[in-house]
Amino acid sequence: MTPYKTHNVVWVVLDQQVYRLIMNAVKSILFILLLLNGQALAASEKLPLPRFASLRSNKVNIHVGPGADFPVEWMFQRQGLPIEIIAEFDTWRQIRDMEGTTGWVHKSLLVGKRNAIVINEKKPLKKSAKVDASVVVYLEPGVVTKIKQCKEEWCRLEIKGHDGWIERKHIWGIYPHEEKF
Repeated sequence: MTPYKTHNVVWVVLDQQVYRLIMNAVKSILFILLLLNGQALAASEKLPLPRFASLRSNKVNIHVGPGADFPVEWMFQRQGLPIEIIAEFDTWRQIRDMEGTTGWVHKSLLVGKRNAIVINEKKPLKKSAKVDASVVVYLEPGVVTKIKQCKEEWCRLEIKGHDGWIERKHIWGIYPHEEKF
């Protein structure tokens, strides 16, 4: 190292090896900071559990564990069926159906689109969110519909060109407190 003075400032000339060592250390520190920032960002974008989603495909294999190497326990054969995601492991989601059966599915086979399924018995889809409102159509148990919105005890659904309201207690695929999608 050779120090020299210019305008009352002392400069130190470093040899190339020391310069490379310092630059590599700076690059490593910046890389670590970016990596930590990316992990923090990913954690902040993580969706809450449990949450509802729907099946993307007509055929979805349900595994006993989180991976393709785990045996297939059964297969859903209904696109749009609402399911509840209850756990996550890497790219695998543990899901629960409306009967409480659980299994694992790859996240690519799920979609965030919110659907509901009519439960128990035939129920009226009403023109407005009132008990005495006129009936648009009757929905059979097991019918899957698109959820458009919910407010208080009512949800607005859409099915095959029909749009109307049903009491929240007659569908599965939504939590009691949810109103916006």
